[in-house]
Amino acid sequence: MSPTTHAVEKPLAAKVLVIGHRGASALRPEHTLAAYGKAIIDGADFIEPDLVMTRDGVLVARHENAIGGTTDVAIHPQFATRKTAKIVDGKRVTDWFTEDFTLAELKTLRARERLPQFRSTEYDGEFPIVTLEEIIDFVATESQRAGRLIGIIPELKSGSYFRQLGLPMEDRLLDALSKHEYTRRAPVEIQSFEIGNLKYLREQLRSERENIRLLQLLDLPDRQPYDVVAAAGSLTYGEMMMPTGLRDIANYADAIGPDFRAIIPYLPDGSLGQASMLVRDAHAAGLELHPYTFRPENHYLATDFRQGDDPHGYNGDGMIKQLQAYLDAGVDAFFTDDPALGRQAVDKH
Repeated sequence: MSPTTHAVEKPLAAKVLVIGHRGASALRPEHTLAAYGKAIIDGADFIEPDLVMTRDGVLVARHENAIGGTTDVAIHPQFATRKTAKIVDGKRVTDWFTEDFTLAELKTLRARERLPQFRSTEYDGEFPIVTLEEIIDFVATESQRAGRLIGIIPELKSGSYFRQLGLPMEDRLLDALSKHEYTRRAPVEIQSFEIGNLKYLREQLRSERENIRLLQLLDLPDRQPYDVVAAAGSLTYGEMMMPTGLRDIANYADAIGPDFRAIIPYLPDGSLGQASMLVRDAHAAGLELHPYTFRPENHYLATDFRQGDDPHGYNGDGMIKQLQAYLDAGVDAFFTDDPALGRQAVDKH
């Protein structure tokens, strides 16, 4: 379906924001200063560090605590015995885990491309794992160089899991944000797929820190937040996306972050369907929508916008055109692996 056939809705936000998903992760290994720097150069309004914990209690940027696929840990013989099986967020995973390493040990590793079937591996082995504090320092410097404030949108990964290990993340994140002059004034938005940690953060932030907002991430409708699962609750993400659920979210969060297909779904043939009521319902509850994740490879695009027969092919024009449909639907911000394309889409809209 052509984007022009979708009804146009106004965003709730005054300005639609481009979020560099793990940095410019289509172009550099994710969660490295190189990826964040490229995102900023390419026009991102926010950069996103996913946060996990080290054994000595330091917040570092990795998509998850399992690091076998995003670092070169497997080629370090001294860490061979650290590979193990664990239950993380209810799923059995065999890998190396950040909580089994000190920061000093993690600093001996180098980042690798997480999606080598789609993206270049030319930068594998070049960049180290970085801490939240290093990211804040870096963004502050790049902000001054760019002459504009650049937001940080950290995601707390596996919060319940780390809390059970005696490594709670929430207060450490707030302490880090309070310690840096930049994050006392720059826009910050803390995100999580869990509920309890966002409610806790809302209580801590209620009387101060107006620059910090909260984003409730939403997974597929039949799935549940892990802290709900751990408490033997029944609430699903699908129920959270209904009007009553959205009003409940609005009591502790400022925005929701659904998969973009919850806004305009893909039909069985892979083309775009009609927009759902999610944007209108969320805006009616006072919530902004910050969907994830727009990627430039044919594989991730609706069939309406693919070019050529190669599913691995880079298709910037297609991603821009697909984004137009979601901008028409009224999203307030969006996560993208290629912020340069996201910026073009917003500027053209």
